[in-house]
Amino acid sequence: MENRNPIVGYTRSVPGNPEIQGVCTKILGEKKTTRDELLAFVPGLSALVTMYTDPVDNDLLDAAGDQLKIICNFAVGYDNINISACKNRGVLVCNTPDAVTEGTANLAWLLIQATARRLIEADAYARSSTYPQKGHLGMAEFLGMDLCNKVLLIVGAGRIGYATALRAKAFGMSILYTARSRHIDFEMTPLGATRVTLEDGLAQADVVSIHTPLTEQTRHLINADNLKLLKPTAILVNTSRGPVIDESALVDALEANKLWGAGLDVYENEPTVHPGLVGLKNVVLTPHIGSAEIAWREAMTTMVTTNIRAALAGQEPPNRIV
Repeated sequence: MENRNPIVGYTRSVPGNPEIQGVCTKILGEKKTTRDELLAFVPGLSALVTMYTDPVDNDLLDAAGDQLKIICNFAVGYDNINISACKNRGVLVCNTPDAVTEGTANLAWLLIQATARRLIEADAYARSSTYPQKGHLGMAEFLGMDLCNKVLLIVGAGRIGYATALRAKAFGMSILYTARSRHIDFEMTPLGATRVTLEDGLAQADVVSIHTPLTEQTRHLINADNLKLLKPTAILVNTSRGPVIDESALVDALEANKLWGAGLDVYENEPTVHPGLVGLKNVVLTPHIGSAEIAWREAMTTMVTTNIRAALAGQEPPNRIV
């Protein structure tokens, strides 16, 4: 190694302490940090572990210095990282694929079912004084949306999209998917999915679950025009990246009851949630917790430390992007 005493920095603490399985020597902290605080944190680092909210650009790479060998994103998505800038400087970039798959698919289904069964409304009612005073519910109150034998559209045919679709088979749902290229694994047993255009899929779907990465092509992929294609009984769920949906257009559609409801774990201007979403009863909101299950967060930590150890030893990191 060129640096006999490499400094490894995590911008947030993660499962696996103490000292992040013997690799981490510096942690920025849990509180929201400013850009200046991030830039002040990175000088002298040999390895940096970033969150999806930490922008990695030329300014940050300049601040870190030429000894920086590797950046590991504690996420599967890496739209916060300027890949070209890292490649030009010879800085390795890694992510944590697979480890986020099951937890995020589980959350997607939590959002689907919570939206379908109007969980937010029912929870608020059960906690209120109205419930014991009334004593019972009428048979027409809190009626939910049945999911059995309905149609699920997967937008983005990757690992998480597949895992989400697989869970839908327990409900007897038919699977549609839209992707840039054909995915034979989606079309084979057990999914038996059919590839469609986005427009055709939105028009047919009872549930739409978004799993596409954020790129310039997918930004506002779900916009006002596409939202008009949805059935008024459709459910829209997003566990990928917030800007894939035009949030203002979604608010308009939800307020007008143009769809049954939405479940969102990610937001266009995260961590800020569109104020129009907050007061709506037909939307379920979670604070970007897709992979937040103990086993998978610990697996992500293991992947990150394995990548760092390999890079600092001059070996190939197993989850290298560039």
